[in-house]
Amino acid sequence: QVQLVESGGGLVQAGGSLRLSCAASGRIISDRDMGWFRQSPGKEREFVAAITRNRANTYYADSVKGRFTISRDNTKNTVYLQMNSLKPEDTAVYYCAASRGYFSTRQPMGVASYDDWGQGTQVTVSS
Repeated sequence: QVQLVESGGGLVQAGGSLRLSCAASGRIISDRDMGWFRQSPGKEREFVAAITRNRANTYYADSVKGRFTISRDNTKNTVYLQMNSLKPEDTAVYYCAASRGYFSTRQPMGVASYDDWGQGTQVTVSS
């Protein structure tokens, strides 16, 4: 099992940037495909971005393409989400997740594809 801890959330004005980090412990993440999801009050958890364990492939929700970038540093056991040009509708709790299975056999955008989740970090974008 992987323990995941997100950090880097906060309050930012529209148009601003934040960089989220997801630090893993308990197991190295180099054998995990990783993803970011978010959830707003009253809404279902939604996919944001994902990256394969070898960094060869990345996936993005249409709503964040061109603004967010997912990356990982397996030597630091950490995954990142760089968020630029933030909008008020990006306000949510952001969760990091790890998948034991490969995205070649699992749907990277599906919540059920992930086995371990962090506790989340709040991102609030003011208008």
